[in-house]
Amino acid sequence: MKPLLHANLSVKSYGGNVDDYLLIHIFIDSSKAAHADIRHRAILHSAFGCFIVEKVFGTYIVNSAGKKVSVRDIAEEHIIQDLGFLPTLEKYLNNMQIQKWMSGTEKRQSFKKRHISLED
Repeated sequence: MKPLLHANLSVKSYGGNVDDYLLIHIFIDSSKAAHADIRHRAILHSAFGCFIVEKVFGTYIVNSAGKKVSVRDIAEEHIIQDLGFLPTLEKYLNNMQIQKWMSGTEKRQSFKKRHISLED
């Protein structure tokens, strides 16, 4: 679902207007810019993602109707609208294959090789 559609649904839930919510929904879907398929959702479409959204936008917003609205509630609704439930980050990570580079081993080895070659 596109951010504008999510924002319209937020208006139905909390009142106000689309502009009150649009930036939050754009942010939640912003990982599409780095990875354009459905896997982008692993970044912010989780309970931990809601925590990040809340850190960026604050605990609540005051919409144009003067109503105080929980940013976490907005983020959770977005994710539930997309996925049907609110997954944990663990749900994503448990399905991710661990790669050798994730430990940093390859980085350290290649740094040592470059460092040695600079001294030689």
